[in-house]
Amino acid sequence: MSKIKFELEFPIHASPTMLYQYFSSPSGLGEWFADNVNSRGVMYTFIWDGAEEVAKLVSDKSDERTRFKWVEDESPETYFEFKIQIDAITKDVSLIVTDFADEDELEEAKLLWENQISELKHTIGA
Repeated sequence: MSKIKFELEFPIHASPTMLYQYFSSPSGLGEWFADNVNSRGVMYTFIWDGAEEVAKLVSDKSDERTRFKWVEDESPETYFEFKIQIDAITKDVSLIVTDFADEDELEEAKLLWENQISELKHTIGA
């Protein structure tokens, strides 16, 4: 079964530079995304309740976006990405999350991201 790509946009009251640190570094990701995050080069190990998932950092542009690919996901086109978007007129900052999920898990995946980003906002006081 092929996975469905989805994007979620979250307005966040934070500077792009500060926000970027929370999804580009193991320490930043460990504050809101996982219980703990370790990295060796481009390989990131995410730990939740003792379970580990490994992702490869496949793309990174400072203060703009970070893209990861789960190592165990065999689908070549899937990834998850954090992208900072700044409105040209209002200068409002939004975080765009792109991910993939099976059709029967799509709503659950969106809800998970909403909860995670809520935790991020709480962590940075946005």
